[in-house]
Amino acid sequence: MTPDKQITSVSIEDKMQNSYLNYSLSVIIGRALPDVRDGLKPVHRRILYATKKLGLVPNKPHKKSARIVGEVLGKYHPHGDRAVYDAMVRMAQDFSQRYKLIDGHGNFGSIDGDSAAAMRYTEARLAPISEKLLEDIEEKTVEFVDNFDGSLEEPTVLPTKIPNLLVNGSSGIAVGMSTNIPPHNLSEVIDGLIALLDDPEMSISDLREIIPGPDFPTGGQIIGNSGIKKAYETGKGKITLRGKSKIEDRGRGRKRIIITEIPYQLNKSKLIEEIAKAVKKEKISHVSDVRDESDKSGLRVVIDLKKKANPDIILNRLYKYTSLQSNVRINMLALHNQKPEIMNLKTILNHFLEFRQEVITKRTKYKLNKAQDRKHILVGLKKAIDNLDDVIAIIRNSESTKRAKKNLQRKLEVTKNQAEAILNMKLQRLVSLEIEKLEEELEEVREKIDYYQSILNDESILNNILKEELNKIKENFGDQRKTEIIHDDSKADLEKSDLIKNEEVVISFSQRNYIKRTDSTDNIRTSKNDFITKVLSGTTHDKLLFITDQGQTHILKNHKIPAHHGLSTGDPLNNFLKLPLNENLIDIILLNDEVKEKYITIATKKGLVKKTKGSEYESTVSTIKAINLNDDDQIIDITVTDGEQNLLLATKEGYTIHFDESEVAPTGRNTKGRKGIKLADDDEIISINKTTEQDLVLALTAEGRGKASSIEDYEMQHRNGKGLKTMSNLSYQLLSAFTVKKTDEIIALTNKDNIIKKEITDITQTDRLGGMYSQFDLKDDETITKIIKSIHKKE
Repeated sequence: MTPDKQITSVSIEDKMQNSYLNYSLSVIIGRALPDVRDGLKPVHRRILYATKKLGLVPNKPHKKSARIVGEVLGKYHPHGDRAVYDAMVRMAQDFSQRYKLIDGHGNFGSIDGDSAAAMRYTEARLAPISEKLLEDIEEKTVEFVDNFDGSLEEPTVLPTKIPNLLVNGSSGIAVGMSTNIPPHNLSEVIDGLIALLDDPEMSISDLREIIPGPDFPTGGQIIGNSGIKKAYETGKGKITLRGKSKIEDRGRGRKRIIITEIPYQLNKSKLIEEIAKAVKKEKISHVSDVRDESDKSGLRVVIDLKKKANPDIILNRLYKYTSLQSNVRINMLALHNQKPEIMNLKTILNHFLEFRQEVITKRTKYKLNKAQDRKHILVGLKKAIDNLDDVIAIIRNSESTKRAKKNLQRKLEVTKNQAEAILNMKLQRLVSLEIEKLEEELEEVREKIDYYQSILNDESILNNILKEELNKIKENFGDQRKTEIIHDDSKADLEKSDLIKNEEVVISFSQRNYIKRTDSTDNIRTSKNDFITKVLSGTTHDKLLFITDQGQTHILKNHKIPAHHGLSTGDPLNNFLKLPLNENLIDIILLNDEVKEKYITIATKKGLVKKTKGSEYESTVSTIKAINLNDDDQIIDITVTDGEQNLLLATKEGYTIHFDESEVAPTGRNTKGRKGIKLADDDEIISINKTTEQDLVLALTAEGRGKASSIEDYEMQHRNGKGLKTMSNLSYQLLSAFTVKKTDEIIALTNKDNIIKKEITDITQTDRLGGMYSQFDLKDDETITKIIKSIHKKE
């Protein structure tokens, strides 16, 4: 080994880790993710900058695309020419970009997936809107860095006046992360920016009133608001996008479906192929022909239907079995200060506003410096004119330009730059008219300096300029929304269509977790040693909510449960729903239109009460959260309320509290709720009940002791009090306490697997603090483990 070389041992794991990290950062920052300020990736930024440097502005002729690609490759982007050209092509496609950044001439591809012609055939120049991305770039508004070989400089970001990240969106896959930001309407985004500038504290909900959702270049329909809301609030979400269609009559009782708009980034030819395959496989019936009649006037895919075909049914099947309806994932990931961040809508808008304020500030400082330099020269020229005889004498008597410059500086007390300007002054400036113009220019420059300084010293003036510029952009480039938003989330559920016939059903559930769907209550059956605990009437389009003690809601659609008739006892619940081992089922609620307008009210072991609008449980996923529980808490009981009822909480130690439901304000699902009752350290909630004036309160212990008391004995109190005792004997603990009617029947289960039925009229009735009497004939070592209200009543 030569003495000037040294070998250092490096762990291959460390070397691989460092190398991969460097590669990851290079991909994330240098290729895959857009900057939150101008919404561009490096390749797009370099294409626009190189095109401008070539002079290919909108009022100049197009030039060959190969010329632009070569300029980008040779000066700024040392990667493959195909990658650069593909990026430029996409910027010129009106079906890919909401607002085209490149004005292409020639074949730049089609919505059918046709490739663009080779770059030697096509021509391009900047689109008019792109000038607004590059405007003021020469005025030191953005930072420039060396290009890849250090021979030139390129901008790190464009000083855009266009909120390009949102209006054109972006997609890309980096290492371990990806971005998918949908395009938006320019007019709406600018209105949102101006509103946020006027009120920086406005909420995302308020912004959504101005920017209701994405706006795709291919139009279509967004179904529902929930996905947009989630994406705008968290930066991540999923929306359902559907093509637009209309139904035409073609005579003789036949109709046709005309598809006029398709989902964003969907290949039209692929869609037609999907429709043909679905027809061939008989997933879609009563279709006689599918053809493409698109032309320069617009997209038109024609589906001819057979006689007596129902076009609405076929449309639903098209949504179900083809890409005419598809889900679009939103992941608003962009670079901020060279770091990838997932941002919500307000954050993205704020970053753009901050960037524009920074650009205007830098532009103003640049213009101020230029104006001050000009003022400096003009003051020197005016001194020269005011002392013209001295100037002439100095120039005549100086043996050289250098000496004349120094003599002028000394005699007139001017700077070196002013002296140079005096020496370069033309003799024509000495006529009286030119002298007057000089004085006018000096006055104008002073006014400009005052104006520029006012911008830098007063943020409100700067913001007014920002608003004026945004309004000018909106006036010049704004347009109408292309994508319609259908606000009803349920429209995205294709099972609420002809695919699932809407029929009335009865769902029964047994103590041993058997579930059965029938068409009437006449067919409800159970096996021996089992009994029905729940009977729910609804339709095949409704859903069942299985809410567990751990705060989770598992959703099962009614039509997923097979219909049974006759003597069948149904199917085990775990055939359809796999509840985690750590979760115990508390209640089943049928989610129909009526329940969606009411409240699902929950009581927890630790005394919390929470109510949430039933509509918040409408979801397309199979498991959602019902409540945000503390680690030591769990759901104990659930009831459905209408907002105007009285509630009764009961505890293990025999305390109750009776209060108006209005004392519990409604909240979202992912909240903890409000305190219903103050519990002693060793006490816990056992039930929550709705009450009426005819109710009795049934209180029972595991030993079979209990009583029934009139609800009148339980006077109304305010929520979060200690409550009232429901028994005088402090040695008992309650197993159950719930409201009943005199016509009700209860069922008790014991640790010996016995099932004991008892009518309420056979229960001892006393006042609230009355004695706890034996109500069941139990064996010596037998105890009650569970008491429920029977679904049957006395005639």
